[in-house]
Amino acid sequence: MKVRDIIDILKCEVLNEGSLDEEVKTACGSDMMSDVLAFVKDQSVLLTGLMNPQVVRTAEMMDMHCIVFVRGKEVNPGVVDLAKQKDITVLATPYRMFTACGLLFSNGLRGGCDIQ
Repeated sequence: MKVRDIIDILKCEVLNEGSLDEEVKTACGSDMMSDVLAFVKDQSVLLTGLMNPQVVRTAEMMDMHCIVFVRGKEVNPGVVDLAKQKDITVLATPYRMFTACGLLFSNGLRGGCDIQ
């Protein structure tokens, strides 16, 4: 799946356009960046409702290509500016996290878990 597919599936607003043709294979949804750092491997997309610069810093450390802010929240311009500096695509969807994750899963995007 490409980032531009996520935009269509989740009806996203593009807040920072990184590489929309970037291939993404996995995603995770979390508002706890400590969990992302501790348990996430090989994730390309981060879905979160947390609205602070730590989200961008976490995505950068975990080599994530795209952040999707859920629940239609207004994203702080400072967060978007930091993502621009780090070349991370930033999207915003009106969907809640559970629905957004479910839509991506039903369209073929998976988490990085080995359990089937």
